Amino acid sequence: MLEFLKAIVLGIIEGITEFLPISSTGHLYLANYFIQLNQPKAFIDMFMVVIQLGAILSVIVLYFKKLNPFSPSKTTIERKNTWTLWFKVIIAVIPSIIIGLPLDDWLDAHMTTWQVIAATLIIYGILFIVLENYYEKKKPTTSDLGRLSYQMALIIGCFQVLSLIPGTSRSGATILGAMLIGASRYVSTEFSFFLGIPTMFGASLLKIFKYFHEGNAFVGNQMAVLLVGMVVSFIVAYLSIKFLLNYVKTHNFKPFGWYRIALGIIVIIIGSIFAR
Repeated sequence: MLEFLKAIVLGIIEGITEFLPISSTGHLYLANYFIQLNQPKAFIDMFMVVIQLGAILSVIVLYFKKLNPFSPSKTTIERKNTWTLWFKVIIAVIPSIIIGLPLDDWLDAHMTTWQVIAATLIIYGILFIVLENYYEKKKPTTSDLGRLSYQMALIIGCFQVLSLIPGTSRSGATILGAMLIGASRYVSTEFSFFLGIPTMFGASLLKIFKYFHEGNAFVGNQMAVLLVGMVVSFIVAYLSIKFLLNYVKTHNFKPFGWYRIALGIIVIIIGSIFAR
């Protein structure tokens, strides 16, 4: 029973933090010190990635009509625009595939440390504050998702590569990159959601493949624990996405920047204590 309660808490954390630019990895890393699952390390490492599937399914449910190019209710032009959006997402995900796949094992082995996570939390927190100060004097050049060019999509995809470093935040890197090249907060946020679909599905499937390829298997209640985490992350992420979309209409990302800095300091304190 305790394992399921832990999975619920971790699912809530994942659901809240996956799409907000505050790093789900940083939060899960911190939570792991206090509510670690009573499971082998291989399962915990896989669990922390695969519960993202629940979160990404919430994007598909929320945007199913917009993302469905086969919808009979769409006109020919609308279906064409939907395919165009998917092509832009595919273009944007290519840099992560080219760079992320070869480096996946190395990053897991060398970069998942409290020092790296704390540093990226603080650095990107500062960048968000600096960007918003700059952004206040600028008017976005792209306020319509349909006007996001293929070139802009590729650049945003290059920024997503930065999120391979733990603590960066995939949504944080892509939103930051999109805003830097002229996209509005709302367009940056939406495209970040859509880009997360192939990215997070790919990362989760890769993690599952490696888990079984290394000779592991689900035993006992492990499958149920994983499913509970995914379902909870789906529900919470659904609400989190709605919150963020409403938030960016009238607010900026400075509070998230300050929050990241505070969280980075907490990670330093906790990491220093437990690393002794």
